[in-house]
Amino acid sequence: MNEVWLIASMAAATIATRIPILLLLSRRGLPPGLFAALRYVPAAVLSAIIVPMVLTPGGELNLSWQNAALLASLVAALVSWRTRNLLLTIVVGMTVFLAWRAFF
Repeated sequence: MNEVWLIASMAAATIATRIPILLLLSRRGLPPGLFAALRYVPAAVLSAIIVPMVLTPGGELNLSWQNAALLASLVAALVSWRTRNLLLTIVVGMTVFLAWRAFF
């Protein structure tokens, strides 16, 4: 029962901190500059999650050719840039990653 109270309390705390801001912003629009800046939040968050995992797979900086995640990320970025195809980018990136780990 303690877990239920804990989850309910955290939900209430989350709602209490977000609802006033949402109500305030619902009556007026965001400034154009802020609205434009918010478009970059998903890319920034995704980069903040992925870059440390790619550059420090074992907890230490690894920029060598043995870093399969780094090589696969570079290949995936190149495929994405050239083709703009999300599925192909994922398939090629995972294939390079798994093949590199299998052979080295």
